[in-house]
Amino acid sequence: MIKSMTGFGREQRITDGREITVEIRSVNHRYYEFSAKLPRQHNFLEEKLKTLLGGKISRGKVEVVVVVHNISGAQMRVTVNTGVVEAYLTALRRLRLDMVLMDDLSLSDVFKMADAFNVVKTEADEDAVWAAVSEAASAALEKFVAMRESEGGRIKDDILKKLDFIEKTVAEIESASPGVTEKYRARLLEKMRDVIGGAVDEQRVLLEAAIFAEKTATDEETVRLKSHIAQTRELLDNEDVVGRKLDFIVQEMNREVNTIGSKAQEIAITRLVVDLKSELEKIREQIQNIE
Repeated sequence: MIKSMTGFGREQRITDGREITVEIRSVNHRYYEFSAKLPRQHNFLEEKLKTLLGGKISRGKVEVVVVVHNISGAQMRVTVNTGVVEAYLTALRRLRLDMVLMDDLSLSDVFKMADAFNVVKTEADEDAVWAAVSEAASAALEKFVAMRESEGGRIKDDILKKLDFIEKTVAEIESASPGVTEKYRARLLEKMRDVIGGAVDEQRVLLEAAIFAEKTATDEETVRLKSHIAQTRELLDNEDVVGRKLDFIVQEMNREVNTIGSKAQEIAITRLVVDLKSELEKIREQIQNIE
């Protein structure tokens, strides 16, 4: 299935006292480029997430954001710096005696004392954290892939419509091409009669027309164009990663169209070539989004 390289997926879960949020987003890129924004104490997750996503993503610049909140407080230990508190209390008692302070000291005063408490975050169990994060990441990844596939389907439909137009235009060029040689032969014959004013060497005219037809013939180009169109349709139904292959084929199609344009001797065919180039450019832009 065709997939877009742009996508987004988000999942939030509460597991084992942890609130975990995982967001995955991507934009176009030639290769698979991964980056992660993680809590400092959870940097060990980066390689694991890169491997997890790499199994589903082949191309695109991918960013993963992971937020972990320990809502149970199990990963936190609070201790009192007894010595610091006693020193504060001694100083405050002395101040109260010296200045005859009337207010009694309360616990709220202790809470305001700098360095009175130590908040220590205990080491997390990496296996437990990864089990919880991978569960959320896998769910976010499913949503991310589904969005890519949905967008890829729309891109495919648009490209197929443009291929139909190109195929129709190529058929018009094939129909118009034989008439170009006949028109050239008629014009050449008329000019020779005007110049000579009498009998004209018909064989000479036919030879010149044949040379002209050889120079302006676009049969090979239109045949290759139709072959490229068929190949593009096959790739659009392919399950593999086809973005780069499609990009190459469109370049080849554009080369054939340029050749037809250089051979065109009729304004009608030139206009058809302009239409072809316009549609091919639109297809090329769409293909830049395909994985």
